[in-house]
Amino acid sequence: MIDLRSDTVTLPSPAMREAMYRAELGDDVMGEDPTVNRLEALAAEMTGKEAALLVVSGTMGNLVSVLSHSRRGEEAILGDQSHIFHFEAGGASALGGVVFHPVATGRFGELDLNGLKNAIRPAATNVHYAPPGVICLESTHNRCGGTILPPTYLQAVRELADAAGIPIHLDGSRIFNAAVALECPVRELTRFADSVQFCLSKGLSAPVGSLVCGSRDFIARARRTRKMVGGGMRQAGIIAAAGIVALTEMVERLAEDHRHARILAEGLVELPGMHLDLDTVQTNLVILGPRAPHPEGPSFAQELARAGVKIGDIGGGRFRAVTHYGIAQADIHEAVRVMQKTWRELRY
Repeated sequence: MIDLRSDTVTLPSPAMREAMYRAELGDDVMGEDPTVNRLEALAAEMTGKEAALLVVSGTMGNLVSVLSHSRRGEEAILGDQSHIFHFEAGGASALGGVVFHPVATGRFGELDLNGLKNAIRPAATNVHYAPPGVICLESTHNRCGGTILPPTYLQAVRELADAAGIPIHLDGSRIFNAAVALECPVRELTRFADSVQFCLSKGLSAPVGSLVCGSRDFIARARRTRKMVGGGMRQAGIIAAAGIVALTEMVERLAEDHRHARILAEGLVELPGMHLDLDTVQTNLVILGPRAPHPEGPSFAQELARAGVKIGDIGGGRFRAVTHYGIAQADIHEAVRVMQKTWRELRY
């Protein structure tokens, strides 16, 4: 079976398993796990921030960040196609009373600057408005197909946020994919945000964990928020050890995933009835689907699974394929063959 549903299905590398076995451990809630401390210091240095915090997932990282930036009744201004808005169970609203203020998401994951400016409403002079608490950006962008927010755009949002006195949180679950694709240090992308969350457990291939990075004061607040939502861990070095390997050995290999995604996309784009935007295939995600609604019956994803290839059905007649560690180029060529055959048989 060739599993392209997500890069979350990756298994840890042999080096990660060895590092986990040999990890030096302590109580992280007490700040005494040396392996966690090393991982957090490494993440902070790589992203150009003062401090970092290990959390169990990207969803927890975003939740902790939004709650640490905002007060109850304030708004999180974010994209209407963002992961925080669609796929994180409304946590910031349910648990922290933070109001989501969605702004239209562009083709490449960008939020229109005028739309952002209009979303920052003058609550101090109008009692009808909830005050802004934080602007949330996403790069690479999941629902847009792994697209990258370029530094010029991030700079423009930074200037807008500074003028309004609002912090920026970057949901950078796959920000290392963006840095590798742009051939720049990741800190060149994270420097525009007050906080950033990135996942160890996607393309970087660790079995679990994400990092939140920011100023020392922000991470101190985030550490308390993590405890409040039940995220305090004890001998977490067994997780952190794999994360250190992820950051020191697995970043540059992301370029291989990007090449594989391009091969996959180019092998499918000319299929009759196929809708696939090659310009959005910038990293390791490929979004595809039929140009016209398909008659009732088995979906493309269901038929593919029977033929030995798994992809994700993301609704609305759209599917997602994600390349990752453990998928070789031969697997991609086989996946293309099976997907072409299945697509034609379904008569899309």
